[in-house]
Amino acid sequence: MALDTRRRAGGRSARRAARTAHDFTMLRGLNNVLPYCEVMDGAQVERIDAASMDILENVGVVFRDEIALEDWRRVGAKVDGERVYLDRGLVRELIATIPETFTYHARNPAKNVALGGRQSIFVPMTGAPYLRDLEDVRRNPTLDDLAMFHKLAHMLPAMHSSAHHIVEPYDHPISQRHLQITYSSMKHSDKIFMGMTTSPRNAEDVLDMCAILFGEDFLEKHPVTTGNCNGNSPLVWDETMLGAMRAFCRRNQPVLCSPFVLGGANTPASVAASVAQLNAEALSALAYTQVIRKGCPAIYGHYLSTVSMKSGAPMAGTPEISLMNFMIGQMARYYGVPWRTSNTLGGAKTFDAQAGYESATTLSSVMHAGANYIWHSAGWNEAGMHCSVAKFIVDAEQCAMAYRMAEGPKWHDFEEALAAVSDVGPGGHYLGHDHTQENFQSAFFMPAMFDNNSIEQWAAEGSVEITERALNHARALLQAYEEPVLDASKNDALLDYIARREREIPAADELNQSY
Repeated sequence: MALDTRRRAGGRSARRAARTAHDFTMLRGLNNVLPYCEVMDGAQVERIDAASMDILENVGVVFRDEIALEDWRRVGAKVDGERVYLDRGLVRELIATIPETFTYHARNPAKNVALGGRQSIFVPMTGAPYLRDLEDVRRNPTLDDLAMFHKLAHMLPAMHSSAHHIVEPYDHPISQRHLQITYSSMKHSDKIFMGMTTSPRNAEDVLDMCAILFGEDFLEKHPVTTGNCNGNSPLVWDETMLGAMRAFCRRNQPVLCSPFVLGGANTPASVAASVAQLNAEALSALAYTQVIRKGCPAIYGHYLSTVSMKSGAPMAGTPEISLMNFMIGQMARYYGVPWRTSNTLGGAKTFDAQAGYESATTLSSVMHAGANYIWHSAGWNEAGMHCSVAKFIVDAEQCAMAYRMAEGPKWHDFEEALAAVSDVGPGGHYLGHDHTQENFQSAFFMPAMFDNNSIEQWAAEGSVEITERALNHARALLQAYEEPVLDASKNDALLDYIARREREIPAADELNQSY
């Protein structure tokens, strides 16, 4: 009998091709079903709340901004110079109008994501003055480097946003940089993005560009971008951040109200007392968003680190940071507001074991704390001084793994899988069973960046370590990148706006502060 040598459709080669093909489909916003890790009982939550309210009423918060001071007077707060004393009843009344959940709208509606409650998103890191590039060389970034990261964020399924200045483009004037950063976010990805808050006028420029992309009327009812407003801990909000906050809130766009914690330096050398101070700072800003515009979305934010008492340097991945994340999650849920945290942070100078341990510790605690806006989720290293291409790739895969864990066990095929036990019986194996063949690609997460082969196979394939594997993967992704088409008329309008504003804004870096 002649053998049939025809290759079966869907045979081994087809299955291998399916396994190795790039899939850029964005994971939908995460519905995190993991039980919350709550390290405080109800009485301790109320103790933190009472301590924070006491700080607001009796210590006060400095608002270095005449408009904000007048706004506080208008709603009945006690104002003495620049210090504002906030009655707890007023604070509770104001934060009660913040939406507990809302939906971000991307230029591709298929990539809209919900936020708040159990709905979470992963957002890449931002703000790095250096990068480690595709050759793992640490250097100053350019606008092309920023575009590269926006392209990678667009293609990595676990990233729900292209953020904004993942790295600082040094080849463009500081005073005009926000325009090109925003355009790069919009052009190279059709996911949601962040908006620059480096000055009130810069924030207005970002929102004007959002109005071109989405329409002014659309902005009025739909969150499309996110601003970040950092506090000056302890207990100070400055004119730059407050002006940017007003720009976003007036146009109904959410801001992260983010105290900047260096535990032991600008907060007490105590986890619980640091959380009480941070909570007071965050509440004062959250309340002010509602003074600006009642009902506008806002996010309880923070940046957490502890300070080495040996050197004064910020540390990442410490147990106290995890504890603070758990506690802040409880406080945000107590007030019924969505909250932001930072993720996969590291102080290592290269993508080494320290970077991995620090990042994994933070990622795990963030998932169990129930954070909503999970920022700095890819690339962060050297205390944020550089964004590593290799770490960007691996962090994104780690987020995908965390996403899978946070989805919880899947039960859709439980009966079919259980039936395989009877089919295989004692002493058998499941590798050839029909259920395994049908489900092996989706049953268990198979990380592409980790090598789980034997040492002999690893050596035969060139002894490639994870940094090189990640950089090779980044190159392959960039080779496969296809730009999401931006409507030509909107693109022209954006470029016209940028050209006009660049003519109006002095290019000299030293003049940036007036813009």
